[in-house]
Formats: sequence, C-alpha cells, structure tokens
Amino acid sequence: MSVALRERREELELVAAEAERARAGAGRLVLLRGATGTGRTALLEAVAEQAEAAGMRVLRARCSPDHTSVPFGAVFQLLAHGPGFDSAAGEEPDPPGTPSHRGRPARLWRLLRSYADDVPLLVAVDDVHLADESSRRWLVEAVRRIDRLPVLMVVTERSQYDIDPPADGLVHALSPALVRTRTLAPLSADSAAELVRSALGRPVPAELVDDCVRAGAGSPLLLRALLDDLGGTAAEDAPAALPDNCAALYPGSYAAAVSWWLDSAGPTTTEVARALAALDDDEKADEKAGEKDGDSASGGGGHGDADAELLARTAGADPARVPGWLTAMTGLGLLRPGPGGRPRYAHPLLRDAVLSSWSGALRQAAHHRAAEAMVRRGDRAEAVAGQLLRSAPVGEAWATGVLLDAADLAVRDDRSDDALVFLRRALDEPMPDARRSVVLTELGSLEYATVRSTAGIPRLAEAMRLPGLPRDRVRAAVALGTALARQGEARVAIDVLRGLENEHLTGHPDLVRTVQTASALLSDHDPGTRREVYRWLRETAERSPQLVGTAGQALLVRYESTAGLTSAASAMRRIRALLAQPADPLAEGFLLGTAAAVAQWADQLDEADRLVRRGLAGQRTSLLHPMHLALLNVRVDIAAARGAYAELLDDPVVLSPVVGRLDPANAQAHALIALVETGRTEEATALADGFDLQNPYDSWELNRFLYARGVLRAATGDPAGALGDFLECGRHQSARDVVSPVVTPWRTASAECHLALGRPRQALALAEEELRLATVWNTPRVLGRALRILGTATGGRRGLDLTDRAVRVLREGAGGVSAGTPDVTPEAAPEATADGDGSAAPGGEPVETELIPALIAQGRGLTAVGDRARAREALREAAERAERLGAVRMRASAEAALREGGARRAATARTGSGSLTASERRIAELAAQSRTNMEIAELLHLARRTVETHLTSAYRKLGIRRRAELGAALTDAGSRSGPPGPGPGPDRDRDRHRRGTQA
Repeated sequence: MSVALRERREELELVAAEAERARAGAGRLVLLRGATGTGRTALLEAVAEQAEAAGMRVLRARCSPDHTSVPFGAVFQLLAHGPGFDSAAGEEPDPPGTPSHRGRPARLWRLLRSYADDVPLLVAVDDVHLADESSRRWLVEAVRRIDRLPVLMVVTERSQYDIDPPADGLVHALSPALVRTRTLAPLSADSAAELVRSALGRPVPAELVDDCVRAGAGSPLLLRALLDDLGGTAAEDAPAALPDNCAALYPGSYAAAVSWWLDSAGPTTTEVARALAALDDDEKADEKAGEKDGDSASGGGGHGDADAELLARTAGADPARVPGWLTAMTGLGLLRPGPGGRPRYAHPLLRDAVLSSWSGALRQAAHHRAAEAMVRRGDRAEAVAGQLLRSAPVGEAWATGVLLDAADLAVRDDRSDDALVFLRRALDEPMPDARRSVVLTELGSLEYATVRSTAGIPRLAEAMRLPGLPRDRVRAAVALGTALARQGEARVAIDVLRGLENEHLTGHPDLVRTVQTASALLSDHDPGTRREVYRWLRETAERSPQLVGTAGQALLVRYESTAGLTSAASAMRRIRALLAQPADPLAEGFLLGTAAAVAQWADQLDEADRLVRRGLAGQRTSLLHPMHLALLNVRVDIAAARGAYAELLDDPVVLSPVVGRLDPANAQAHALIALVETGRTEEATALADGFDLQNPYDSWELNRFLYARGVLRAATGDPAGALGDFLECGRHQSARDVVSPVVTPWRTASAECHLALGRPRQALALAEEELRLATVWNTPRVLGRALRILGTATGGRRGLDLTDRAVRVLREGAGGVSAGTPDVTPEAAPEATADGDGSAAPGGEPVETELIPALIAQGRGLTAVGDRARAREALREAAERAERLGAVRMRASAEAALREGGARRAATARTGSGSLTASERRIAELAAQSRTNMEIAELLHLARRTVETHLTSAYRKLGIRRRAELGAALTDAGSRSGPPGPGPGPDRDRDRHRRGTQA
C-alpha cells in the first residue's frame, strides 16, 4: 500500500460495496471528506483503479481554483473523452425560453446516461469544493437521478475548520439517503512511525522517528514530503534528529508542502497560522515559560503564550473563530498542547516551515500587534518586551516603558543577559536625552560586568555626554570612573569625577560629597593618586568635617586604621557613631562598605557580615559602583578570617576572574591561601601560574596576591622566593601608607622566611616592628600573631614567654574557650561587643587561624626547653583545632611537631564518631532533631557562627554532606564505636587551658 493509503481500508471497502450496488443499477454518491494533506486525491485514484479492475468505466475530473470561472468546466472534464461530447457541450447558448431539460445541463445529463447504457460508470471528481458553480449544480442534480442507474459518483471535498467560514458543501441540499460520507482521519502515530522506518530503508534512531512523526503531524502529504527530503541523505550522513529549521533540509519538499497547505487554507487562516508560529517559541523557551506562568493561559503572556484572544488580535482575525481553529488543528495533529495547555506546533520544523514564506516586515508587524494586545490586557512586562524584541521600533512611549520595566525585572532576578537585550532594544525607541543617559549608564555597567569592558566604557562615556539630572549624572560618572579604575586608569577616573564636580554640581553639596568619596575609594588603584586624595580629604575634614560627609569620614577612619594611626577600639567607636547618623542614599553604600572593612579588621566579624549584607542589599547590581566589589571583597575577607576554607572555595566569585581585568583580584588571593591551607598545593600552583605579573596594575589587590603567592612558595619549600613576594608586597603597601598588619601581615611572613633561611637578626627586627604596630591596633588576631613570631624569633625562655602570651591573647580573643568545648561564645552584635565607653571589646570572634599556629609555636618552644608533656598538650590541641577547621597544612605541621617531640600518634581520632568533641556531638544531636542553627544557639547560649562551625566539623568527621544524614550517621557511628571514651570533655579542656595560661 502506498504512503497515502495507510489506514484507508475501510474507505476502500465502502466504495467497493457501493460499486457493487451501482453495477446492480442503484447508484449513489460517496463523499470522501478530509483536511488538506490527508490523502483525498490518492484515495480517489485508488478507488478509480479498483473500479476499473471491476469492469467499470471511470470518468475523471480534477477541480482547480483556476477554472472556477468556466461554466461546466468540471463536467466537461468528466465527459470530454466520450462519443457525442462535442454536440452535447456545444458552445451556442440555448434559445431564450428553452426548458431546462432541453438546455445544456440536460444535454450533458443525456450524454452521461448514454455512457451508462454501455457499461457501469464511476464518476470521480477530485476537490469538488473548487468546482465552478454550474458544475456543482449539475452534479447535485445528477446525484438525485442516479439512484436507478449503474452510476457510482465518488467525490472528494476539503473539510477543514478555517478562520473564514466555508461555503456550503456539495451535499448540503441532498437527502442523506443519496449520500454515503466518510471523513478521512489523520494518520496514527504508530502508522506514521512504521512508514518512516520503511521509507528510509535503514536503521533509524528512535529520536528521529519521533521527530518525523511530530513534523508530519498526521498528514500523509507532509510526511511524504519530509521523507522525500530525508531519502536523499546517505546513511552515514543521516541526522540523529530532525533540524529545527527548513534551511537544513534539501531539496525542500517539506517546506513546499507546508506552503501549499497554507495556500489551500485561505489567506485569513494563513495569517492566523503564521501569527501562531511567530508567537510560539522553541521548545525550551516554552518549557521555561510554563515554569514561570504555571497553567494559566491568560495571565502569563510569555514567549509561546498564544491563546485565542491574543492570536486573533495579532492576526487581525475573528476572535470567535480562532478557538475552534486551534481545537481543530490540535485534533489533526498539527498543534500540540504546550505548557499550561497552550497550543503550539507539533515540531519546531513545522513552525519554521509556516514562517519561512513570511517576510520579515510582516513578521515584525505581527509582533507589534501582539505587544499592543498584551499591553491592553495587562500581561507581564517581560512577556510584552519579548514581542517588542521581534518587532521594528514602535516609536511610542509605552514600548520604551515596557522594555525598561522588563530590564528592571531581569536585573532583580539576576538575569543580566536578558537585561542587556531589553536595554539595547529600548535604545531603539525615542526617549528624552536625560532618560537615555540613565539607560546608557545601566547598559554600559552591565556590558562591562558581563560582556567585556571595551563594550561598556563607550556606553558610559556617551551617558556622560548627554544632559541629565545631577543625581543621574553622578551615577554615570561613578560607573565610568569604576570601569576606568579597574582598567588601571585611576587618574583618568578621578579626572572624570572632578570634571563633573566642577561643572555640573553647583548647589548640590550632597552630590559633591558623594563624588569626593568615590574619588577617594577609586584612588586605591593608584598609589600616587591615593596619597594626594587622602591628604586633601584629611585637610578638608580637619577644617570642615561636614564637607566630606559621613562616608568621607569613614574613609578617613579606614585610612588611619591601615596607616597605623588608631586603635581598633577607637576606629569602631567612630564608625558606629557615623553609622548612627543619617546618610544620603547615594553615599550610604560607601559608608556601609567602609564600615564593614574596618569591623572585619577589628575582629568584629558578625557585625562586618551584617554590614556587608545590608550594603549589598542596597546596591543595584546593574550599576557599576566601586563599593559593590569592595563589599564582595569584605565578604571574602570575613570567610578567610574565620578559616572557612571550604565555604570560601565554594563561592563562585572567589575563583572567577573579574571581568575586564587580567591581573589577580583579592578573591583569587584568598582562594590561593585556602588551597594551600587545605593541602591542595597543586591547584594553588596552577592558580598562581595563571597570572602574568610582569606588568600588572599597581593596585592593592596585587599586594594581596603577592602575599598569597608568598604563602604558597613558603609552603612548597621555597623560603627565598616567598621572602621576595612578601617584601615586594610590603614595599607596595608602604607606598600607599598602609603600614598596619591589619591588611596583610607581610612582616610576620617575612620574618618566618628569614628564620627558615638562617637569618634570625633580620627576623627579629621585622617581628619587633610588627608587634609595635599590632599594639597600636590592639586586637587579639594581630597582637597574638605578632607575639608568636617575636617569640619564635627570640627563642629560649623569653621566646616561650612571648609565645605563651600569644596563646593567652588569642584564647581571650576566642572568648576564652578551649579546643573541645566552645560552649560560651558571646554574640558579636555591637551592643554585646562594646565596653562602657563604647570601645570595641577585645574578644567575641573566633581566631582559630591564628590560635592554631600559636599553639604549634608554643608546643615547639616547650619541646625545646624539655617540657614535653605540656608540648604534647599544646600540639594535640592545635591538631584538633586544625582538623575541625579543615586546615590540612596546619594539622600536618602540628603532627610533625608531635613526632619531633617524641609522640607516636595523636591522642584523639581525627575522623569518625570518636573524633567528635562533646560540643560537636551535642550540637549534631540537636540538629538531627530538626532544630535550626538559631534554635541551637539560643538553647546552648552560643553564637550562631559557633554552631555552624561545629556542625561543619561534625559533617567532615562523620563523612556526610547534608543535615538529613546526621541522624543515621550518629546512630551508625554510635553502634559501631561503642560507649564513648573520656575524650576531650569540658573539664579536661578547662584544666588544659588553666595549665597553659599558668606557664
């Protein structure tokens, strides 16, 4: 059976039965109805062949829209080849008043009867809906007369739900007793799949079969054309799946078949079909729209949302007819329900074929109409903007507003790529220069941050050239200055800001202060400029503090903190006073970011964390701002200070290079140190080697990276190379007036390298200077670190005393809690970390990253003076703390010192149930009971961060990754390990701490 005759057995049997009846002298009409492409013509040909084989004479006619103006044209085709046709169909008109039975119709009827006298007849008329009106009337009249003649009439008629209501069918006025009607159904999926496999004649992937079935849409016409296109492909070149566009198919039979299907449907239906294709999107976008919009077909209006009302308005069609058409096309298989039940084309190839013959201008006009309709019915801005992206410029204010609203929503959802597209399209619409400047500022910022800096800077420069409101001009200038400074053009950036201040901000002192603050912050990228800007800032603040504002004064606190001119207590007191004052919205970000940095240096990490979150919440991520990156840097600094190495390395910002920069950033420096501390030195080496520091920007972040690379070199046995990096870091920092160890402790690190190289005198000089500066700042972290290295450089009993003092200071900085039992750690909120005079309290934050090396130094010192018992206590505590922190390098150092002191192995397990401290087990059990971290903290009177730290350690020791695994892990570990041993309980830890502080 041929392609088109699959699943047509019942129709052939019906015609065969009617033919037998006709040969007996009882003729009838068989009407074969069906949609375009369902194989009506092929079935009629098979019927004719079947009749001829049964001894019937076949009279054929094929109607065409080109012959509708020729009277009796279809009848002439039927009777043209019989004897007597010329006289019966004479062209002379009948005389006036001639009875109808004596006119031309009568003569043609007599001719048909004469044919039937000789042999039974099959009258086959294809596409009778295209017949001329005279022929239709003649055929209807003939049907009324053939019931006593050996004549079977079989005609095909297109019956498809179109947008334009169809004319009455052939049998409209006939008695049902005279007609047998069959409607041809689309091919079933199974039959179409079988056809694909047999037609291609080679093993066909299941995905390709499914694609062909969907693209064929149950139509023998479309499927045959598609298989014709695929049949010429060699087996080795055959695709695994159908393409989504017709351009990839050759010779193009499929596209031509779809075009013919559209032509057959009429112009209005064609417009609706194309509008549906234009509104529809590819399958992935439809699925995404379905996730966003849920199952509501009317509330979303996203890409692919082509409900009946919108489709009608887009195509300019009758809204009452479109729903029926959608239902009919779905029933035929050309459409399928998409997300939320919305109809879409059965395959993207079919959708592309519908659109392929539509000009770009007409398609854009359809999207324009769709956007207008969606705006009127209140669809989402992003959905309307999706249509505007495909239309030509509208030239009306509503289109600009929709595109900008959509961009704003995309920014809020952190979808920068979508925001870029909407903003670029918005620039095609007319808008005032002031508004265009705002759009250019945001677009340039996004392009700089997500595409490349060379794309963003010209946009920002153009924004600066356009007139606008002073506040908007400041935003543009700050964004441009930020981009230039990151490119190593700090002086140019500051010139941009100063030019704005001098020319456009007269009468706006608040904006002037914001510009000055931004200049000061951007000057960090250039040592010479930094000194100049801060000298001006200090002089101005001394004369008139109000001229620099709260953000400028906070920057001065930051400057003095790094220059070794103030203590942490004084700095925090001043910062908190500034935070309590009202701040201009444009300047608040500068104030919060600066305050967060100072709080982090002052070991007030929870407070710093809150300030970072508050600052980032107030930042518009689509606008370049120097404080945005500064806040992200402080967030990374906080994680590093806590020793949260795993958390730090999991942060995508940390290992990602900063767009527009080839030199290393602060985040990469911390990542380098984290990799070293967690024992991943090969990865650290690869990261360090990925940056070429031959001609880097002379920024503060370069100094941080030099320090980090020095840590790597020291850890891999290159103290000389490490010393070079540390000293170079110090040289760059000193050139910026950054002498305090709060930023990078390069003196401590350099002293350790000198000791490793056998130069104790140089080490001692650096350690003494470090202690002097640390005493000025006076926080446990920097003071304990300085005491430790000075004790190591000093050696002997004096050195041990210094090391003991370092441990004591750092224990107090950790809230006086020893290794196994961090039961009481005060919250680090401002009200809990201030003395009566408002100064920062000395403790309140964990300083594990400094306490562990101090314990190791103490243990080595005790070993050197022969106190091996106390040495083992200190070193085992260091190993335990390092294990909990995940600090592989420090743990290895502690264990090496233990072995050097004569200890065979650590006293406690490093992993498994036996390694859990009492506090870790207690917290883990509460977490297994579905208590939140905050609930546990309140129950045990701990800081939330302490709970998180202990849970992280418990996860690591138990070998699990999720909170849900805690219950099973604790139960399983308990059943395998038996009753818990004495372990490092609270009493033992307090005794150990007491003995250590009495040394």
